[in-house]
Parts: sequence; structure tokens; C-alpha cells
Amino acid sequence: MSITASEAPSLNVIPLRGVRGMIADNMRKSLDEAAQLSHHADCDATALFETKARLAEQDIKVSVEDLVAQAVVATLARHPDVNGRVEGREIQLNPSVHLSLAMALPGNLLVAPTLFNACALSLTERSAARRELQNRARSGKLSVPEMTGGTFTVSNLGLSRVRHFTPIVNLPQIAILGIGETRLKPWVMADGQISVRRIMGLSLSFDHRALDGGPAAAFLSDLCEQIEQG
Repeated sequence: MSITASEAPSLNVIPLRGVRGMIADNMRKSLDEAAQLSHHADCDATALFETKARLAEQDIKVSVEDLVAQAVVATLARHPDVNGRVEGREIQLNPSVHLSLAMALPGNLLVAPTLFNACALSLTERSAARRELQNRARSGKLSVPEMTGGTFTVSNLGLSRVRHFTPIVNLPQIAILGIGETRLKPWVMADGQISVRRIMGLSLSFDHRALDGGPAAAFLSDLCEQIEQG
């Protein structure tokens, strides 16, 4: 039996306004204004997970994202050309890492509040600050500087089955790192032996106006090595 148009369920229409509209406008603006390019890499995160387990035995509870953020901060110190913003016709590189963390909120909303001076915090301090920032994001208590003042963003899809993706640069920042799925896979070790390891997918999107492909690849490769050290 066929169903007529009048009998079909009505559409669920969601207006692009308010916070959802602002997100849509910012995403479109980013793609319109920035010369965006993405690099992808796999890295062996086995040591990172071992570090997480070892810290847990010492009653220090941190997430994989916290440990990747630790590696990001350390790597940015060696690649200062990745940490900054494009303001008008200027590339502004910042000696401090103001780390924005993309967070999904109820209602299909996305924010990326900032941990200012993340480079000056210890691992546990940064983890506690991230959780506090997440709680305030969920309760709508973020300040304008927290929403707009970052110099580098991390977007985590590690709990999904997405290995690599192309995160949209959080303008006016230069670059954003996407953390993808970590999966057990066979991996060729330095001695040529094959071992089952925890392999993490990483994606770096960057504004080609401010950063060329070679330096971006060097940063991502260095970050993988940092993660592989645990």
C-alpha cells in the first residue's frame, strides 16, 4: 500500500540560527578564507597507553587525549611556526601555547574553548583544567576570550571508528590536529619484526597561507615520534 505525501511523517526542520548558526557560519568562513590542506599519519601509541595504565596504578587518572595534548605541547615548542594565528595580512606566532579543545555538546553543538598557557601546566594540571573547561562549556559559562583566543586546536574522535579525517581549521588559527581511532594492528618494528601494536590515526589540517606542506609534515612526523615515546 502506498503512502501519500500528506500521510508521510513531517520533516524535522532545525533552523541554522543561534549557536548552531554561528557554528555553520564559522565553518563556511574557514573554508572560504583559508587555503586548507590536510596531512594524515599513523603512529604507534602502544607506549602512550602503557603510560596511561602506569599512571592509573599510581592513582593518577588522565585520558588518552590528555597524553596526546602533552605530546602536542612538547612538539609545538620545537615547531613554533605551527603555533599561531593569521590576522589580516599577518602571521602571528605565539611563544605560548593556548590550546583549544574541540568539544561536542548536547543538541549537535560544537565548541573549542581554550586552555591558556597550556605549555606552563603539568600533565595533571592540564587534565584538571580540561575537565573544568568541559563542565563550564556544558553549562554555557565560557568567556569570549576562551572561545576565541586559541593558537592551536585538538579535535578528538578517538572513540569512534574514524581513523583519519579532515578537521576544519579553527580560524584564525594556523592548524588543527584530529585524533582518530586507535586499533590493534600488525606493525613492522625497527628490527624488522612484526608485532601487534596500538596504532593511532592522526590528521593535521593547516592554513597553507601561513604554513607550507614540508614544515607541516615535519611537525606531524615529530608528533608521532613524541607519542611513540609514551
